[in-house]
Amino acid sequence: MKILFLRLRVMWRRFRHGERHLEADSRHYAAQADALMRRANPFYSWQERANWIIDIVQWLRHVPKVSMLDEDARLRAKQQRLHFLLEWLDSNRDVRRVVQATLQKTLREAAGPELFCATGLPHEPAFFSELTEHAVKLVLPKPPFEADLSALFTALFPTPEDADWLLALDRQSVAQIWKLIADDGIAHSYQQQIDEALIYLAATVLADGISKAFRQKLDPKMPLQATPFMVLRRELETYLYVSPRDEAALRSVRMLIAVCQAQTDRIYAHLDEHGVSVSLVYRVERMRAQLTRMALLTDLRSAIFGQDIEPGAGQVQALLGDLIAAHHQRSSVRGLIQRSFSLLARKMVERNADHGEHYIARDSKEYRAMLKAAGRGGVITAFTVLGKSLVSAVGAARFFEGLFASLNYAVSFMAISAVGGVLATKQPAVTAPVLASKMGQLDTVEGLRALLSEIALLLRSQAAAVFGNLMGVVPVMLLISGAILLATDAPMMTAEHASASLHSLSVIGPTPLFAAFTGILLWLSSLASGFADNWFALRRLREALTHQRRLVFVLGAMRAERWAAWLDRNVAQIAGNVSLGLLLGMTPVLAQFFGLPLDVRHVTLATGTLTAAASSLGWEVLAAPQFWLAVAGIASIGVLNVGVSFACALTLALRARDVPARIRRLVFRAVLRRFSASPRSFLFPERPAAPAGAGALVDAATADIVDSNPGGPVSPSEASPLRQRQPGSRHG
Repeated sequence: MKILFLRLRVMWRRFRHGERHLEADSRHYAAQADALMRRANPFYSWQERANWIIDIVQWLRHVPKVSMLDEDARLRAKQQRLHFLLEWLDSNRDVRRVVQATLQKTLREAAGPELFCATGLPHEPAFFSELTEHAVKLVLPKPPFEADLSALFTALFPTPEDADWLLALDRQSVAQIWKLIADDGIAHSYQQQIDEALIYLAATVLADGISKAFRQKLDPKMPLQATPFMVLRRELETYLYVSPRDEAALRSVRMLIAVCQAQTDRIYAHLDEHGVSVSLVYRVERMRAQLTRMALLTDLRSAIFGQDIEPGAGQVQALLGDLIAAHHQRSSVRGLIQRSFSLLARKMVERNADHGEHYIARDSKEYRAMLKAAGRGGVITAFTVLGKSLVSAVGAARFFEGLFASLNYAVSFMAISAVGGVLATKQPAVTAPVLASKMGQLDTVEGLRALLSEIALLLRSQAAAVFGNLMGVVPVMLLISGAILLATDAPMMTAEHASASLHSLSVIGPTPLFAAFTGILLWLSSLASGFADNWFALRRLREALTHQRRLVFVLGAMRAERWAAWLDRNVAQIAGNVSLGLLLGMTPVLAQFFGLPLDVRHVTLATGTLTAAASSLGWEVLAAPQFWLAVAGIASIGVLNVGVSFACALTLALRARDVPARIRRLVFRAVLRRFSASPRSFLFPERPAAPAGAGALVDAATADIVDSNPGGPVSPSEASPLRQRQPGSRHG
């Protein structure tokens, strides 16, 4: 309402005053321009002149924070101010001469190479040193800059939107600004500085390009002198110092820059195949940015110097816009982390997806196999609960109790893997990436149908694992409790301990919160699993172990190769089991050390604890409300363990694969429609005739989604899965 009132007020004032408001604006601009321009003094210190230039640019780019102008209108307002200032200077020649002398002296004294070779580019040689530099700059105040054109440039354009303003300037305005701030001497000086920046960038690219880490990812047999990075340095020096006007030399430099950029693509392909290193990704990204900057500087040098400014105005604006955008992109800590970890996240997601394929039951036979494997996992988990009770009964210090609990969990999880068992809550974190990989292939209706079938299979496999774990842990826990009662003539738990266990599992209390927190820990263990698998591949440990001389001498060549291959296949599983054991055992200890009342609630372990507590209290506990509140708590633990872990893994996988948000919403709505129509298909195997009906249901769901889509037109990649229909088919 307030915005509407302000709009009406502005329209009424324009109606009443007509063109007079333009005259008032001109008088207002004239007074401000006169005050600014008369502050020019070439005899001031460099710092004072730099502050004066900053004030001028701030006046040019000033738009009220509360304004009804759109982005185009804001750009036009800034351009109008610039045109007015240039016209005002043309009509005040005496002031113009002083302003011109001040600007030219400031640019003549400023050191320029850092503007071209450092602004917007990573400075540090490693990722973590660059991250530390970013953090320090965010916390500490900036020192005053001295005769540094790079620092002055970044102070002049403090927002990314300034790049749009510069790119929108017309050539005539750019030419007028150039005549105002520069002369032939300044042009020649900046030509030399651009040459120095090109040489510096070429040397930096060469240092990385011929390093061992890079050459191993390319072709280590290629002589150093024949690498494109060495050739680029030689050709660039020839172009700059021997034949600066030779078009053939310029084309050679441009071609070699493109070849070096192609080499970085080959390095990425090698990382994608053999493992990802954050440090190497950072260095590759830095090299790519430096090569892009070299291409821009080469274009600028060939277009401007030795000619009038007008033919190269576009290159000037493109370079300045790139400097502004690159500077603000580099200043973002979040952007630095995303750029450096995106490839690592994608590789970890893909490796988890490879492992997750083994945990999906696709037919009734595999469903029964999943139940049996989960039953074996439940049997071993019952002994894990027994070990946890023994650790608690020892009464050791809290740290050692957490350490022994971690060992108990880790050994138990390793034993489950060794006997081919399944622990239900470990599945979501490794099966969600499988789902994300299918979501990136939605280009047909058949793709959407296959995705929904995959979701049903995945959730059905989760249900089978949970059912199997519970069917395994409950009877075995009852047998263990009975055996202890017969052997010691005392229940497994005291009445006080059993009542406390039931109370701790009650749905009324912190149990749901602890269960969600445990879901996050389950997801973190999957990250540790993917990281270990990537690290093993990156370090080429399979080849190293296969040919390790002492290992070959002890085991023999064949046996050493088999052990290395076994470790390559199982390192992710080992790391996931050990990390999950440590997280479940030590996280509560560390949280209590910092005063946080956090605990873990794992559905299978909690079910074993509930069974032990109920058997210790006797059959009459079944009539107590506390028991059924604990049963409800077990149900909430299972849902939250699986749901939170799956949600975290799926979110990471979707971001790593850049799946559009509209595709995600589309799939979510289709899943809800299918679940509401056939919930049984998400829990139990379908009958043989069910897939055809399911396919028709998928098409009906997608058709309803299209008909009810209020979002307007969608992109072709998003529309194609919904609108393509097979000829001669009723439902597509």
